[in-house]
Amino acid sequence: MDKDSGKAFDTRLFKRLMAYTQPYKITFYGVALAAILLSGFAVLTPLIVKKIIDDAIKQGNEQMLLYLIIAMLAVLIGQVISQLAFNYYANWLGESVIKDVRIDLFKKMLGFKMKYFDNSSLGVLVTRAVADMQRIGEIFSQGFFVIVADLLKMAVAAVVMIIINWKLSLIVFSLLPIILYATRLFQKAMKVAFTEVRAEVSNLNSFVQERITGMKIVQLFTREKIESDKFRQINEKHKKAWLKTVWYNSIFFPIAEIVSSITVGLIVWYGGLQNVANISTDIAGTVFAFIMLIDLLFRPLRQIADKFNTLQMGMVAANRVFKILDTDSHIQDLGTIEREQVKGDIKFDNVSFGYLEDEEVLHGISFEVKAGETIAIVGATGAGKSTIINLLNRFYEINSGTIAIDGIDIKDYNLASLRSHIAIVLQDVFLFADTIANNISLKNPAISVSDIEMAAKAIGVDEFISSLPGGYQYNVKERGTMLSSGQRQLIAFLRAYVSNPSILILDEATSSVDTYSEQLIQLATDKITEGRTSIVIAHRLATIKKADKIIVMDAGNIVETGTHKELLKKKGYYSNLYEAQFLAEEVA
Repeated sequence: MDKDSGKAFDTRLFKRLMAYTQPYKITFYGVALAAILLSGFAVLTPLIVKKIIDDAIKQGNEQMLLYLIIAMLAVLIGQVISQLAFNYYANWLGESVIKDVRIDLFKKMLGFKMKYFDNSSLGVLVTRAVADMQRIGEIFSQGFFVIVADLLKMAVAAVVMIIINWKLSLIVFSLLPIILYATRLFQKAMKVAFTEVRAEVSNLNSFVQERITGMKIVQLFTREKIESDKFRQINEKHKKAWLKTVWYNSIFFPIAEIVSSITVGLIVWYGGLQNVANISTDIAGTVFAFIMLIDLLFRPLRQIADKFNTLQMGMVAANRVFKILDTDSHIQDLGTIEREQVKGDIKFDNVSFGYLEDEEVLHGISFEVKAGETIAIVGATGAGKSTIINLLNRFYEINSGTIAIDGIDIKDYNLASLRSHIAIVLQDVFLFADTIANNISLKNPAISVSDIEMAAKAIGVDEFISSLPGGYQYNVKERGTMLSSGQRQLIAFLRAYVSNPSILILDEATSSVDTYSEQLIQLATDKITEGRTSIVIAHRLATIKKADKIIVMDAGNIVETGTHKELLKKKGYYSNLYEAQFLAEEVA
């Protein structure tokens, strides 16, 4: 299951998928019963036709003809009812299964480490959660049950043929291996082809998703032609992958049709010889019945090949989804400590960490933050500032050392409890396509709109929100594109404030905003950091002068620690950094 192959059917994978039907046993057996009834009704019609020709018409029995016509009508009604029940409940079962699989998949992805998302394509994950899920649903609605129903029809039709006339049956069965062999080859080829199709669909989705997300960069650097050419190449590969499946279909179905037609021709020829030679005078009804039974035998076989395509595409999709479900990439949540409140004492003790195994980012750093203190972490890009924040939230596991809050290792906290005491305001604020109120509360029922309005007034952002059309009910659209970067930052501050955290983290929160927004943000910062442990990461050193302590980092090491004034007196790394930035601002 680690890789897709040309194997026509993966039994282990199918069993795993069928386990999802357990909560719906009654529906499952009901669909199976409908499939059995369909096969029974299907062979009754040829038998009734044979009876009509050989008995009712030949003997001129009008009453028998009427009864047989009524019987055919009853069979037709039974077929319609069974087909309706089969189609509806097979689809219902498929949708129910993919609902459960999708829930499991989403829960799994919610628990993944950040490292998993760092190394995964967003477009591929979206494909797994949406398009691949529909393919899995089709296993039940258009694949497995349809194949079972058709196999039953074929089996019953074959048995009835033998009972009616074993000689004509031999003619039919002698040609059957040809189409069976062709079907087998077709199935194997289509499995490989559909694996390629799914891969190209994922590539296409990933490319389109990334380019649409980064359209500003594409246009800014005039890469339209380059990206268009790349898209044309990917699209061409996608087309070729699909055309391969079309080619296999174009070969198989004409062969199946020719074999079926030859079989019908041989039956009519043999039956005609029997009648001309007066060997059998009641062969007409049998020939008519066989022509209908051949259709029941060969047409389902052609459909099975087509439905097997659907089944295989679903299996390929299921394989890809289960690969994600089997991925062991989550933070171990074995902690049992849950606290409604924490003081906010933080201690990093000889912490080492690397995003890659052989590339360490932090080299045994140690520092302490007392409850209620505001510390700032500064340093050049790549010094390891944001990594400290990621580790405090347990987005990644450290290589060595310990991180403690209130003297307790963060691994001993329940993960949800740990993160509930920490709020972060990031440089790149993410907003959902929803109202401002919902983006602030994140639909937490404990946070009302009135709570949000009071918090907004407390930190000085109520005026800005009230000026928008609809105020707190203003829809910011996808990723908050209707707001400026400064406005998004203010929303993020309010989001952090209403969560009432014990530990607040501001990660480059004022690095890309206008002067007016920066003033509002500075006021908001002063308010929300009041009385709580705060960690401020900033490039602009003028914004951290009031910090109780400043930690200076360089290449994953702490090189200096002290207040703003103390560090300036040292005439070291911080002083050089501050003077360089001050001069740059003066020149600007």
